[in-house]
Amino acid sequence: MNDKNLLPKLQKNIYFFVLLCENMKKNQHIQDLIAQGEHQQLDFKFEISDSKKLARTLAAFANTDGGTLLIGVKDNGHIAGVRSEEEYYMIEAAAEMYCRPKVAFEAKEWNMEGKIVLEIKVKPSTEKPHKSPDKNDAYKTYIRVDDENILAPEILNAAWTKIADLKGRYIIISKPVEKLLEYLDTNPYITVSRFRKIAKINYNTAKNILSDLLAIGSIGYQLVDKNIVYGIQKKDA
Repeated sequence: MNDKNLLPKLQKNIYFFVLLCENMKKNQHIQDLIAQGEHQQLDFKFEISDSKKLARTLAAFANTDGGTLLIGVKDNGHIAGVRSEEEYYMIEAAAEMYCRPKVAFEAKEWNMEGKIVLEIKVKPSTEKPHKSPDKNDAYKTYIRVDDENILAPEILNAAWTKIADLKGRYIIISKPVEKLLEYLDTNPYITVSRFRKIAKINYNTAKNILSDLLAIGSIGYQLVDKNIVYGIQKKDA
């Protein structure tokens, strides 16, 4: 066999092999995401059938730490693929029509062995809070905690209002604040009811103190046993 005839075939095979490797490397990104399972910054959607419901996830991501939404992936991680081009327009409707204010997002299409997966990325917003409709079409504020979208507590909404106040804030180290800090020095978190009890204060006073501390970043919140609790904000190393 003539070596000259072998060369073009070899080059062609090498080209397709390199192309295959590149595609596998690109698709690994989605596989790695799926392997993580759903969590605070990752959600799977088999299909988009309700823009209003999707708006809650987009708004919750924007109100919390941002996140990624994979469309065309079942809850168990199985890739089903996007079923219709209309789903992208429903995502646009969710972000622009049913989030107040609008939620910005980036979209990327991935071909996973012939099945299309949409990757929707939402960054943490500087325009918090973003509201979206509940089941009764009343616009409410949602946050993302673990793999759930939950209603934001009144205290967090108050903190966002204070963050938006350009005058800035200062904290008076009152007796209730001292009691709170002493408690959090030996406990990982505190509930509103527990704070009220140890400081002997009413709800409005507790709300004002906690929202002040949230606004300046001294404390954070988390979900424990389906309840929002508050603890010392950990600083990145």
